[in-house]
Amino acid sequence: MPLPKSPMGCPMDSVLRLLMGPWTTYILWVLRSNGPTRFGDLKRRVAGISAKVLTARLRMLEQSEIIQRHYAPTIPPQVTYALAKRGHELAEVLDRLNALARSWHGDVVPTCAPETAVEKVPEPAVAD
Repeated sequence: MPLPKSPMGCPMDSVLRLLMGPWTTYILWVLRSNGPTRFGDLKRRVAGISAKVLTARLRMLEQSEIIQRHYAPTIPPQVTYALAKRGHELAEVLDRLNALARSWHGDVVPTCAPETAVEKVPEPAVAD
């Protein structure tokens, strides 16, 4: 599933349909802010999202090649999510949206998706 189909045949509409899904943009912002993140850590950082919805959003983003999933067959299994090439192409857009949000809120709100005591996971190697 590369990108959703646009009834108008417009590439911009197609990208917006993908990004405007519930939680999608915030999940991308968390991955942009924190780098590779394990599922449980991602669920904690995206407060209020259910595991079912998070899984569905992550699958959709992975199928659209915006994020990548790294599975380590350990006990217990470790699944890490990170931005893929397309996701990194969104970095500037996400950063600008963050700047706009902070500007509209008068820069008095705490930073979203803060670095916390959550373990930082090294980025898995990507095969080209």
